[in-house]
Amino acid sequence: MALRAFLIAAWLVLLTYTGLVISNHGMNLLPIFFGDMAEMGWPGQFNLDFMIFLALSALWTAWRNGFSPAGLGLAIIAFFGGAGFLLPYLLLLSIQTKGNVRHMLTGRR
Repeated sequence: MALRAFLIAAWLVLLTYTGLVISNHGMNLLPIFFGDMAEMGWPGQFNLDFMIFLALSALWTAWRNGFSPAGLGLAIIAFFGGAGFLLPYLLLLSIQTKGNVRHMLTGRR
């Protein structure tokens, strides 16, 4: 239950924060994201680190779903959706697997 509470709380915080950022700055994320990386400073280093995390999240999502067409579709959503995808996905998996973390992370293999 603690994991589920964290996932819900984190998702709500992320949704609220993202909504505020969009209302203040618009949806123009990619030029800023890659611009920071091109400047070779700490914001760019953080963005590169985060992009690698997104790729790992997408790879895990595809692997967990057996690289099926649905799994590959979810992987694309995982890469571009970040925690906005991963938090509710993990919540759903925790419910489907009745809290069995092993099955949650590896699927029923």
